[in-house]
Amino acid sequence: MASQQSLASTLPRALPATFMKEITNDFSTDQELGRSVFGTVYKGVLPEGGGMIAVKRLAENEPVPFGITFETEVTNLMALKHENIVELVHYCHEAQKKVVQHNGRYVIVDVTESCLCYKYLPNGSLDKHLYADTSSMINWDTRFKIIKGISQGLHFLHKDLNLDMERGPLIHMNLVPNSIWLDDNWVPKIADFGLSRLFGKEQTRMYTVNVKGYNGYMAPEYLYRGEISTMSDIYSLGMLILEITTGEKNCAVSEDRSARKFVDNVHQNLKTNEQIIHKYPSLGPNGLQQVRACIVIGLKCVEVDRNKRPTIVDIVNKLNGKRVPILDLQA
Repeated sequence: MASQQSLASTLPRALPATFMKEITNDFSTDQELGRSVFGTVYKGVLPEGGGMIAVKRLAENEPVPFGITFETEVTNLMALKHENIVELVHYCHEAQKKVVQHNGRYVIVDVTESCLCYKYLPNGSLDKHLYADTSSMINWDTRFKIIKGISQGLHFLHKDLNLDMERGPLIHMNLVPNSIWLDDNWVPKIADFGLSRLFGKEQTRMYTVNVKGYNGYMAPEYLYRGEISTMSDIYSLGMLILEITTGEKNCAVSEDRSARKFVDNVHQNLKTNEQIIHKYPSLGPNGLQQVRACIVIGLKCVEVDRNKRPTIVDIVNKLNGKRVPILDLQA
């Protein structure tokens, strides 16, 4: 009985919608921290000096699949405890009556206020610090720390989680700069699990007709065939690694939804040691070696053929300085 009570005390608690509005100043734009595919994140100030939390408010009355998405994110996040995974601390999922105007008449409709409350991370999302045109651009040591942390978090989702829970991997499906949050020590936390898929123990892939995500980060097999696997996340991770390493933005357009132009530019401009030294003149030999490793990893991750991409185990090993045949090739 004691262990059950202890477990219950660690689970996220449901909070009323009125409280969500109170701590975010009625979801004021002044409290806004960022936006994602599924909603807006606000800073929530807890009463009586209770600190702050990040409140992700899901949009009202989206046709599909916000009810499913909410349940998916809460269920998945409640099971995740890792240094590089965002911590869910509370949630709100409350049906309410609301008066709206419809065809010239006022009618009462049912709406659901859905919020996810995370531990507040003071450095915000990665996209605010990533690119060369931002005033708070971070140095190489911090960038490499972030790359390693994201990779370790993904290793937990793809490999460690199924060992702990006797299930298959959890596929995140939305690894983009604004879904990586940073604490006050620049430790990265993977967030925004609204698109995630939990596989069965022997399951290696699934298919969907409801393709969602950001252009430039979706693997070609997912974008064009709806195919989901661990390699979907590896492709997205590769794009993140290339952006973090180069400080350049992946500017995918409708004619280039897989951002191949961005990939080709990295391949052409940073394919030799001389080019790397020219771009990073202040780094010593160890830093240049890290940059080189990250470029090789990123380019292998974004191979169009999913079978040519490394696994997350390969990536973590390479980042830790181990020899990995698939990642020892020239970029």
